[in-house]
Amino acid sequence: MFNDDVVDSASVPSLWRLSQQSEKDSKSCQTRQLQSADAEAQCVITNICSTQTESKDQDEQAYELNSQELDKPELKHFLDRVVESVIRELVRNVRSHAFDGFKVNWEDHNELISCLHCLQHPGAKERGLHVTCVSWNCTGSVVSCGFGRIDDGDWSTEKSFVCTWNLNRKGLSPTHADLVIDVPSAVTALCCHPEQPALIAGGLYSGEVVVWDTSRTQDTVLAQTGISADSHREPVYKVSWVPLQTKGGFGILSACPGGRVLLWNLDQNSLILSTGYALVLQQVPHSSSSVFKTRGSSNIGVTALARSFFDSDTFLVGSEGGLLLRCSFSSQKMAIVPSDGQSVPLRAPTVFSFRKHSGPIHSIHCSPFHRNLFVIGGTDGLVHVHSLLQANPVLSLRVCDSYIFQVQWSPSRPLVFAAATSQGEVQIFDLGHGSQRPAATIEKDSSGQASTCLAFNSQNIHLLAVGKAMAPSAYGS
Repeated sequence: MFNDDVVDSASVPSLWRLSQQSEKDSKSCQTRQLQSADAEAQCVITNICSTQTESKDQDEQAYELNSQELDKPELKHFLDRVVESVIRELVRNVRSHAFDGFKVNWEDHNELISCLHCLQHPGAKERGLHVTCVSWNCTGSVVSCGFGRIDDGDWSTEKSFVCTWNLNRKGLSPTHADLVIDVPSAVTALCCHPEQPALIAGGLYSGEVVVWDTSRTQDTVLAQTGISADSHREPVYKVSWVPLQTKGGFGILSACPGGRVLLWNLDQNSLILSTGYALVLQQVPHSSSSVFKTRGSSNIGVTALARSFFDSDTFLVGSEGGLLLRCSFSSQKMAIVPSDGQSVPLRAPTVFSFRKHSGPIHSIHCSPFHRNLFVIGGTDGLVHVHSLLQANPVLSLRVCDSYIFQVQWSPSRPLVFAAATSQGEVQIFDLGHGSQRPAATIEKDSSGQASTCLAFNSQNIHLLAVGKAMAPSAYGS
């Protein structure tokens, strides 16, 4: 029905394409002819000027005289003899690294720091008492000094003194104090009130905390703790005025080697225990860099105490065993200690432990410029700069080969601190210099007495009070 068939292909040419090809036209475009020109400039006027201080004749005459001196055979013989030695020493100096990082101070060191006053109390000197603490009042004009003993480890009932000198007083007598307060026990700590220039808080070797009012003419004792179940039973090594947030005003924070840190409220003429803290080894949080061994219940002997200038809830504690602890005033954790009849329960304030040091910590001071920095010193002869954010020290500086009694930051320069040593020197460091050597040194005197304490003046920033074993001194820079 269907069959295959092959047919030829058919094509239809495009008429439109043919019409377009026929209409094509060639066109071209070209820019205009470019024009160029060369130009040059040249200074055709020149001038040469010169000046000279001496005439040509004088120069030639001086040169002839110098030439005659250089032609001496003695000079030539001397130069020939020493030239090899001089070159050898110059090469050694070039290769030596002995003075790398050394900066020359062309000023006279004796003029950097000078002793303005050497204050003494004849009664304390006769009895051989030592200066244990110094403090400036809030006006910066009066320095207070406490006397006791630093070489007697036995219990002592020896009487002592608190003396004050007004350095702005016209008739100042370095050997006669403006005010002498008789104290029934050795004075171990002093702290002037931050707002009231007449009030001084003190800690005694008997464990008492006392407040003196130097404006009184008769009895200068404003308040004291006495001997009770609330008071310390060992020497009070640190007292400090603490702002009270609830009632306003200031309270007194005290610490002793018995492991107690107590906060007292000054209520009219009495000191009332407000809050008590007990530091127990079992309740200390152990950092990764600290290793503690505990056997039974043991209190931590507090030998140093400092408050943070930026965080009102933080205070730092150093112990006679080398422990360095960060504590909190708001801690509600109860301390694991037997009740001794205190009027308030004792809390455990420790929240963090730093790396343990090799000996007792004598002094701690927080930086007034940086919220996390603080510095400590103790029996290892090193000053350690710490941060609140890490367990290990940020920097450690070798100050002496013996004890460091106190360290303190400068109230006016953020990177400057001073350290009082048992060898009698006071080393002042400036971390801004990039050197671990002291920027200035108060040398020990001929007697070689230990520098037991120091205090910067926050009002007159050029003054520094230093307590020697026998007499306090005021230095100026």
